[in-house]
Amino acid sequence: MKPYILPVLLQMIGFLVIITEIFIPSLGLLTLLALGVYFYSIYLVFTTISTTAGMVFTGLDIVLVPVMIILGMKILARSPLALKRELSKKDGVVSQRKELKAYINTKGRSVTDLRPAGTADINSQRLDVVTDGEYIEAGTPIVVTSVTGNRIVVEKTK
Repeated sequence: MKPYILPVLLQMIGFLVIITEIFIPSLGLLTLLALGVYFYSIYLVFTTISTTAGMVFTGLDIVLVPVMIILGMKILARSPLALKRELSKKDGVVSQRKELKAYINTKGRSVTDLRPAGTADINSQRLDVVTDGEYIEAGTPIVVTSVTGNRIVVEKTK
């Protein structure tokens, strides 16, 4: 048997183990196995073939391992294992409730202490609200001053 067949075979096994690690997460155990196979292969090349061949194997590993990882990630992105569903506006998905804008200048009462966040009763609905940093006791009359996204800002009524 030729002395370079076992190291080349071990290199191929190492590549397969790296690709397997991408598809089957093993908390790094497969990565450690691949590293062990690579190092043993390089050890065999240095000790049985030559130093020059060992440098060639090492250089190829330095180039090919990152290429294999990137290739494996690209394959993973196209595989059935990847999540393909995207939430978009055209499908009707919104991250902000548009009806909250209607609460601006609406009066209500704090249900809990607002320090600065808490719950308020506005138009007979319990809503999560915040203040601009001031403490408001439970039961205090409040007014909605602004709505930013899903954040309802209130203050004490004067």
